[in-house]
Parts: sequence; C-alpha cells; structure tokens
Amino acid sequence: MSVVKSWMWVLAIGLATWFGLAPAPAFADPAGPTDYRTEVVSIEPDSGHIDVRILGVDAFVELTADAGTDVIVMGYGGEPYLWFRPDGAVLANQNSAATAMNTSRNGAMPEGAHDMSPDAAPDWEQIGSDHRWAWHDHRAHWMQTGRPVGAAPGDQILEGVIPLEVDGVPVAVTVASRWEPAASTVPMWIGVLSGVLFAVGALLCRRNRRPTTPWLLPPAVFALVAGVWQFLSLPAATGPRTVWWLLPAIAVTCALGGMLAEFARARFWADAAMLAVGIELAIWGWLKRDGLSAALIPTGAPGWFDRFAVAVALVGGVAFVALSLSFLFAGGRRRPSNSEFAGLVSASRGQRVQGGDGLAAPGPPVSTS
Repeated sequence: MSVVKSWMWVLAIGLATWFGLAPAPAFADPAGPTDYRTEVVSIEPDSGHIDVRILGVDAFVELTADAGTDVIVMGYGGEPYLWFRPDGAVLANQNSAATAMNTSRNGAMPEGAHDMSPDAAPDWEQIGSDHRWAWHDHRAHWMQTGRPVGAAPGDQILEGVIPLEVDGVPVAVTVASRWEPAASTVPMWIGVLSGVLFAVGALLCRRNRRPTTPWLLPPAVFALVAGVWQFLSLPAATGPRTVWWLLPAIAVTCALGGMLAEFARARFWADAAMLAVGIELAIWGWLKRDGLSAALIPTGAPGWFDRFAVAVALVGGVAFVALSLSFLFAGGRRRPSNSEFAGLVSASRGQRVQGGDGLAAPGPPVSTS
C-alpha cells in the first residue's frame, strides 16, 4: 500500500472522528466530576406530594410532583422560575434571570440577563412534561473555582435553601454540600499498566506474525461499558453526552472489523482498524480525564471502574495509534522471514550461475568421434 494512500486513510479516519464528536443540543451543561457531594437535608413542611433529589453528585436538583399538584420554584430574586402544573407540564419563566443562569453549571450570565427584573410579569414557556424536571440550582453546589477557605475534606462547605410554593403553601427545601476526600489512585494506575500491556501484547504478536487485533477489544469494551453506564445514569433533562458511549461503540465496531480483516489476511485494513480504535479510545479518555483526579464521578458505575476504564483507554489508545502508524507506513519495508530470506538467497545464487559469473553454463555433451 502506497504512503499516499495510507495518509488518505489517516485523514478519512480523522475526519470521521471529528464529525462523530459533534454534540447534540443539550438542555444544560452535563454533570461532570467534582469533589463535592450535595444532599437534600429537609423539606419543610413536607406535604408528601413532591420529591426532591440531587443528580450528578451535586450538579442538578430534580423535582417530581404528584399528579394534580401545583408547584412554583422561586428564582434567585424571589421571582417565579419554574411552574409544575397539575396536568404534568413544566414551564420556565423567560423573564427570570434563573432561566438564563441555570443553563450553565458555573452560572454564567448570558448577554441581556442582567437587565431582567424579578418584578417583571412571568413569560411562561413549556420545557418539559410528566411532572418532572432537573436543573442547575446554584444554591445547591459550590460555585467558586478555588477550594473553600478554612475547610478540609470531610467538612460541610455550604447550606442553601430553595424556596417553593406547593399548592399555594410556602415550602423550604434545605440542601447541604460536603467536601469529599480524594479517591484512591490505584484503579487509575492499574488502568495505565493494563493499557501498556495491551499495546505490548499487540506489538509482540505482530513481530511473531500472530493476530494483533484481539488486543484492541478489551479496552474498547471497558470504555463502552463505562460510557453506557454513565449515560444511562442521568435523565435526559441533564444533557448526558452522547460521546460517552458513541466513541467506545465505534471503537468496539472497528476492533471487530479489524479481527475479521486479519482473519481474511487483509493486513492493511487490520492496521487501519487499529488506528481507528486508538483514535476513538484516546479521544474518549481525554474527554473524561477529569474523573481521574476528582473525588466523585457522576455515574451509576463504581468510581474505581470508571477510572480504570478511562486510564486503560487513554494509554492504550495513544499506544495503538503509534503502533498502527508504524505498521501502516513501514509496510513497504517489511523484514522478510527466515524462509523468505533463504528463498531469496537461493534465487540469487541461481541467477549468478546462469548469467555469467565467469562460469560456463552446463550443456549437452559434445561428440568427439
């Protein structure tokens, strides 16, 4: 395979990966790794007609109202922000600054939001149904980029109150956030070691002329399980990212395709599949790298498993990319095997004997009679 054609395939794989990363529109910033855990402390008075919980460790407040219950969630200026109607529809007040601020985890104010007045008449727009909605509420999580001053892991760092009106009765939802101790780094280092071992295994198999593509499948499967688990852990209103499962799914598909190509002795396609798997895993691991150092990860999967999967995908993916590029561009300079080398030597000797090394070629005997 020519070098030009190899480069064309590298470019095609890169473009396909780029377009695969195009995110679908999300309702809000998805939950991300964090060092703080928020919990609902109390609902007073508790009518028994609403349920409030925290999603994504500290990222979202989710409220579910019973059918026939009317609920108003107040914004930061005391204005009506969300309206849970008795028929199940959920509406947002477009004249509330909270509507603009709560689309972002860090509470960034879009242009024009500063001019909104809490005294403005509500402008309701339906955003959900089924008596349920989840939103970023900045009274429920730590907003600063720096660590809490004077606090240490294990300490409570904030307590906030989210005011509601349930069927016209004022209700206070109290939440508290705690700084969690750092997670163990052992799963991450086991993942790093595993990623190196998978790459070394592929390299040794290539040198010994054995199948290399089976080494691609385990890290891709680990990433797919972790990605699907995280995606399914959060409701649609929190905007879970499609790439959490899409990139590993592409990697698994390419790994299986590479195994089929190698079985059919299509070496170039097997190497191209390794390149695709490496790119997908490396990008996926890079996107999720913050979870390696954070105390908490917004997923239903065990934290140790998610950290292991991210580490093995990131390290293994980078190594697979390097290996596949060396295989693709060194294909024309492949070292012959011992049997091939012996055949070349024999053929070369035969040509010298017949072609004039100063030796006469054998012919029929000449009669002297």
